[in-house]
Amino acid sequence: MGTTEVLLDSDGAAGPSPVQAAAVALAGCMAIDVADIVTKGRHPFTALEAAIVGQRREDPPRRFVSFTLHFTITGPVPDHVMQRAILLSREKYCSVWHSMRQDIPFETSFEVRS
Repeated sequence: MGTTEVLLDSDGAAGPSPVQAAAVALAGCMAIDVADIVTKGRHPFTALEAAIVGQRREDPPRRFVSFTLHFTITGPVPDHVMQRAILLSREKYCSVWHSMRQDIPFETSFEVRS
């Protein structure tokens, strides 16, 4: 594996804060899984977007207490294929999610655009 550099900034100005980076990693991990699963199912698509919102505690430790992740996929992908891909990512493949506390409420949704 090559060297990768990521600029983290505690204020989130010059780059994401470490906590923001964790949320982005979760969204990215699941998006890659979903793209792979949909592609392996031979369903063509032209774009996949993932938007994540994480809620944090007010008091230290200001850990995440919930996530909402919404996918938008462009192409003729059946709803059941997206539902299955998201479920497989969450329950089996996404190592970022499985590295987090499993008691965090985590909602997912999707939209298919033609």
